[in-house]
Amino acid sequence: MRWALDSEQEMFADAFGDLLDRAASADKVRRWLDDGDPSPFERLLADDGWLAVGVGEDAGGQGGGLLELALTAEQLARRAAPSSAWTSTVLALPALDPERSEAAISNGTFAAIVASANDPFDDPAGALAVSEVGGALTGSVRLVLGGDRAQLLLVPVGSRLFLIESSAPGVSIRPRALLDRSRSAADIEFDGARATRLEGDAPAILADAALRAAVLVAADSLGAATRLRELAVEYSKQRTQFGAPIGSFQAMKHAAATMLVDEEASRSLVYYAAESVDRNLAEAPLHAAAAKAQVTAAGSRAAESSLTMHGAIGYTWEHDLQLLYKRAKLDVALFGDPSRWNERIATALELVPAD
Repeated sequence: MRWALDSEQEMFADAFGDLLDRAASADKVRRWLDDGDPSPFERLLADDGWLAVGVGEDAGGQGGGLLELALTAEQLARRAAPSSAWTSTVLALPALDPERSEAAISNGTFAAIVASANDPFDDPAGALAVSEVGGALTGSVRLVLGGDRAQLLLVPVGSRLFLIESSAPGVSIRPRALLDRSRSAADIEFDGARATRLEGDAPAILADAALRAAVLVAADSLGAATRLRELAVEYSKQRTQFGAPIGSFQAMKHAAATMLVDEEASRSLVYYAAESVDRNLAEAPLHAAAAKAQVTAAGSRAAESSLTMHGAIGYTWEHDLQLLYKRAKLDVALFGDPSRWNERIATALELVPAD
């Protein structure tokens, strides 16, 4: 099945892509990454209203849904643009009530769910080491995606969810450097920090956030893979061996074709999973899990193939390939590796007799 966007969705993706071509050129991205300060780009996203995409109008948003967010993630990844603040915020906003969500969007406030980026939100490898007594939080969580960029922190404690500002007394944030410099994380510690309890069922909120995260990371991997293929094809037309462009060699053609097939399959899977989760279909958890597992694995293969097609130049710091390579590799592990999401699929599917 091939999923086709409607005209409005295509216009949305094109408009955001055009903005990124101007605002997040390769030179600008490299400067932000070298300086370790993506705040100019993050402020642009906030001030221009991109935090409002995918949020209902009753909560101060511009409408749209997870598919529009997936298109945004895809375009950001194609340019290796800094995205931790945006990703963590769009995952956190649905947990806020409409009034708080509207305030966060209008003020350009970034947020993050305080859970390890190594695990799905609803399936931590170990118990989160945060406790609450009388509204005061104590404990720590390692490797929170966007935790260094967020002003609002949503902290799961058992079946409850608490809200606290990152600047509040008793909150300590230690930034963590990642190999993929286009994303960032932090270790967050609470020492008697006073927090506000949010209404709602925290396990259900985290389960929904896990599915949304799976789709958005898959979309990010799709964007990186698309650009990796484009770079590989462009370079294969320039580099020559034995007096001919390497792109004319059968092995290179096969590698590029395989990347394209994976890319097109991944695109349909990501878009369908986004719609499935948005519509709360019965099989949405399976669709999101398949997207996370299969698309990020395909993105990793695209990274390896593109590096092989580039040869030695692909290893150099100066070439854009290394930015996209690291991005695709981090997407594999982000919020759970493919094996964990494949295990969800295997657990959910019914066993049937072989005959």
